[in-house]
Amino acid sequence: MAKYRAIPDGYMTVGEVAKKMGTTVRTLQYYDKEGLLSPSAESEGGRRLYTDKDLVTLHQILSLKSLGFSLNDIRRRLIPLEAPADVATALTEQADSIREKIEQLTASLTAIEQLKAEVLQMQTVNFKAYADIIVNLQMKNSSYYLIKRFDDDTLDHIRNRFDRESGMDFMGRFNRLSNEIVQFQKENVPPESEKCQQVVKEYWGLIMEFTNGDMSMLPKLMEIGNIDTATNAWE
Repeated sequence: MAKYRAIPDGYMTVGEVAKKMGTTVRTLQYYDKEGLLSPSAESEGGRRLYTDKDLVTLHQILSLKSLGFSLNDIRRRLIPLEAPADVATALTEQADSIREKIEQLTASLTAIEQLKAEVLQMQTVNFKAYADIIVNLQMKNSSYYLIKRFDDDTLDHIRNRFDRESGMDFMGRFNRLSNEIVQFQKENVPPESEKCQQVVKEYWGLIMEFTNGDMSMLPKLMEIGNIDTATNAWE
């Protein structure tokens, strides 16, 4: 590392860099200690000196940190800035990471708005149901709205009967059969036809799988499925 008696043109002290980049001297000292960003030079008095290139590298670090990357991830992602192409590559990677973060935040915002709508519809405080809705929103299960119709016993049954993987598999099969039934209705396929009877057989198998053969649950499921209480077209 070069050492200078006075601070030459083109160099900045650690305090100046911190002020310009909206960070702290302590953070810059930590990045130096961790080998992420070392000063390009040092004064004879021991003051750390940085260049504009160091600022661009610091921008990489701070941007990646704001996106949730760990220091180890950042260390692996840092790109040497020796040529215009290097800078362009670094900026491209940052842009891609930001787009991904925007998608995640958009999904989170959508989930929050959906949860708010469901909470207002339920009109009672039920944190168990809230938690189940959140889990299903995270799983991107489009049938999350059904949860507000289940009583606590049914919800407990679902929690004990399914984990995330088996629940997703069940909902996938449920949605496929539901779509087939809707399509048959549109095409006026007779209920007694072989195609309809096969779907009915599979649907009944899903009901038995869901209830684990407990027939006492059928009246609850029929009540939940009452179309008169539907709040949207898909229900």
